[in-house]
Amino acid sequence: MRIMTAIACSAVALFSISTATPMQAAKAQDSSDFSSYLQQVRAKALQQGVRAQTLDQVLPGLTYNPRVVELDQSQPGGSPNSAIPPFAPYQRRHITPERIENGKAAYRRLIAKLIDVERETGVPGPIIMAIYGKETNYGSYTGNFDIPRSLATLAYEGRRRSLFEPELLAVLKLIDQGVPQSALKGSWAGAMGKPQFLPSVYLRLAKDGSGDGYADIWGSEYDAVASIANYFVNSGWRRGEPWGIAVSVPSSLDRSSIESRIVPTRCPRVFGRHSQWKSMAEWRALGIVPATGKNLDEGTMATLLEPDGAGNRAYLLTGNYRVILDYNCSNFYGLAVGLLADEIRS
Repeated sequence: MRIMTAIACSAVALFSISTATPMQAAKAQDSSDFSSYLQQVRAKALQQGVRAQTLDQVLPGLTYNPRVVELDQSQPGGSPNSAIPPFAPYQRRHITPERIENGKAAYRRLIAKLIDVERETGVPGPIIMAIYGKETNYGSYTGNFDIPRSLATLAYEGRRRSLFEPELLAVLKLIDQGVPQSALKGSWAGAMGKPQFLPSVYLRLAKDGSGDGYADIWGSEYDAVASIANYFVNSGWRRGEPWGIAVSVPSSLDRSSIESRIVPTRCPRVFGRHSQWKSMAEWRALGIVPATGKNLDEGTMATLLEPDGAGNRAYLLTGNYRVILDYNCSNFYGLAVGLLADEIRS
């Protein structure tokens, strides 16, 4: 009887496999392949010093999340020759009265810490608050995706494995160092906490700003502020130098004479829009003058950017603007951060 029962059970199992829908079969195969990939990750993590105990705790619980793949594949790419939209509509959407007022409120709330951080690093409080506002609306929304699961899925999917696998390994190191896995919530692409740091950035640059020995960028505004400042210092922020100024450009300016001859190796569509570097004194000699009360020292080097074309508002941008671009390599992002910081300061 036992033998007949076993045979019957085997027959049922074989029947179930043979009658599985193509979608069910594909899901089973995907699950198997995903598990196999995580074993490859486990081997790499062990080689990089992550404890087996940590890996056995984290990896078996990870499952494939098709939603993050959908989000990744829906990101706008923009061909090299596609038209760049105007900045003005973006500016109106991202530098709203509400965001300015919330930024001023956050600035007042954190002023004591921001003064200490600026004294130590040279990074102005309004710039830090503008990043905070752009990234998470001053901490009000930091994302609710499970970071290890998202990164495992994106790395496994493979389209951008060279980006996401190192971040997956980094988040495993982070857990191994004692960061609670339950805290690791953020964007679908792996950015975490109030400053939206990727795991590798956290490992390098997250800073304890509250003095409790733990860089809690998820729960502590002090730690988030200190970490953003540390990121800027690491990217080369120059103490006392503005990010840039709005300027008026004469209609007689020969733009062909100031075109940059440098071929950008990074973010070519971003840096390719900038002019040659010239001192403020040289720009004045070309008839370019500040459009507001904000100014640059005569010797400060800057590039000219006209985001909405000739005849519209233009900007002279310093080396510190390039530091903002290290956070997010987009002229719209960089200008929005600088302009929002100016509004918060006013």
